[in-house]
Amino acid sequence: MLGWTEILLLTLVIVILFGANKIPQLGRALGEGIRNFKRSTSGQDEIDVTPPKGRITEAEDSKNPAKS
Repeated sequence: MLGWTEILLLTLVIVILFGANKIPQLGRALGEGIRNFKRSTSGQDEIDVTPPKGRITEAEDSKNPAKS
């Protein structure tokens, strides 16, 4: 477990390495990465673009006009 001195030292090193202006951007990017990872592991896709089986799409229909 980290004590308060280790946390303070890590914070100081991060501020020195990245600068105070970059820290909010790093936190935001880390948060978005974690959210995207959780979303991808849940198995729920936001948009399912797979057409239903047995249904002819307009693109397939225009490729094969002899069927119409």
